[in-house]
Amino acid sequence: MTFSQFFTIVRARWTSGFLVLAVIVACAVAVSLLLPKQYTSTASVLIDVKLPDLGGNTAAAGGVVPLGFMATQLDVVRSERVALRALRSPGLKLNESLELRAQWQAATEGQGDFEAWLAALIQKKLDILPSRESNVITLAYSSPDPQFSAAVANAFMQAYIDTTLDLKVEPAKQYNSFFDDRAKQTRDALEQAQAKLSAYQQAKGIVATDERLDVENARLSELTTQMVVLQGAAAESRGRQDEANGNNDRMQEVLANPVVGALTADLSRQQARLNELNERLGDNHPQVVELRANIEELRKRVQAQTSRVAGSLNANNNVNQVRLAQLNAEIQQQRSKLLQLKGQRDEAAVLLRDVENAQRSYDAVLTRVNQTSMESQNTQTNVSVLKQATPPAFPSSPRPLLNVAVALVMGSLLGIGLMLARELLDRRMRTVDDVVSGLRQPLLVVLPRASRQNARGGSNLRLAKARVVRGLAGPARS
Repeated sequence: MTFSQFFTIVRARWTSGFLVLAVIVACAVAVSLLLPKQYTSTASVLIDVKLPDLGGNTAAAGGVVPLGFMATQLDVVRSERVALRALRSPGLKLNESLELRAQWQAATEGQGDFEAWLAALIQKKLDILPSRESNVITLAYSSPDPQFSAAVANAFMQAYIDTTLDLKVEPAKQYNSFFDDRAKQTRDALEQAQAKLSAYQQAKGIVATDERLDVENARLSELTTQMVVLQGAAAESRGRQDEANGNNDRMQEVLANPVVGALTADLSRQQARLNELNERLGDNHPQVVELRANIEELRKRVQAQTSRVAGSLNANNNVNQVRLAQLNAEIQQQRSKLLQLKGQRDEAAVLLRDVENAQRSYDAVLTRVNQTSMESQNTQTNVSVLKQATPPAFPSSPRPLLNVAVALVMGSLLGIGLMLARELLDRRMRTVDDVVSGLRQPLLVVLPRASRQNARGGSNLRLAKARVVRGLAGPARS
């Protein structure tokens, strides 16, 4: 179909199209006038995903919104919990309305929950409009009363803010209760560990384990040093004793003894005098006999004194040996004591580590208790009010001008469709192309309109003859 054919059809059947257009426009005007007016009030909130909570957590690290974060917030706004909280808000108190309860009774015959039914009814007229490129959520509510629309929108907005705060605080309260119980358990464990350590220290008489062990180590080192020195002295005394048992008169102690030296010197003088008297008086002379008896007495005295000095060496060696045995026993005893102290120190160290571990556990749990306690008392949320709902001055629906404009467009399209449908059902030849394509015969002549023939006269007649001649001379069209 060409444009000329289309316009020819419209010009021929414009009455039916205009009638359809007029009916549709009239219906739109009537509907706009008859429908009750609806007032839409909107409230907006801003969600700050970078705002940290008291626990140090952020909704989005680095300012990047987590996947599904805004979708979750939209689900929270649409949730029954928010709707019930909004219905129970002081500004609405719809759950106390006797009229709405009567409607519920009539609609459900008392089946189900009244508040759940009322929440679903209110949510039908609530529109939640998320922004495409921002973190702003708009809540719009429509009703015949502008004041009621604003009150419901504000109630839902405040209920959403309170619910987000509850969703953040309620887990913190549960965690706080859990960590509080855990803190009591760890405190009891710490007290038990400290009691065990104290009882063990009191039972073993431990005041400062490390200091006492250092003292005992020093004493063992001192005893070991004394034993080394005494072993040297004992070896020397034993050697001198052995020497005294052989040639005690040649011992340094004997030679250095003043008594032995005096007696030896006196013996030497008496021996020299005896030799002199023997040469002069003979062996049997009384002086010689007396002097010989004195010399023998001196020798016995020297021998006795030498034996006494050698005996002192034996006594000294015996004392050294006894002292060495005693010192060895003291060293063994000190070693046993030191090993016992080390065992006690190890046991005390185990108990001390138990106390330290219990203390660390208690400190960690106490830190979480303080943190969750702060979070459970949090009154701040990352949702801020961007716009409070106010009663609208003009209704949002119906819109007469928009409805009439839409009716004009729809009526025009339907009118054109009706005209084309009538043309298809009742096909007529309105142009030369319709004759050629419809009849599939050559065009012989085109008669001019009567009005034009009367106006133009002979010129039209000549034009008609020319068309006839051209039609006869030309080839047939198929």
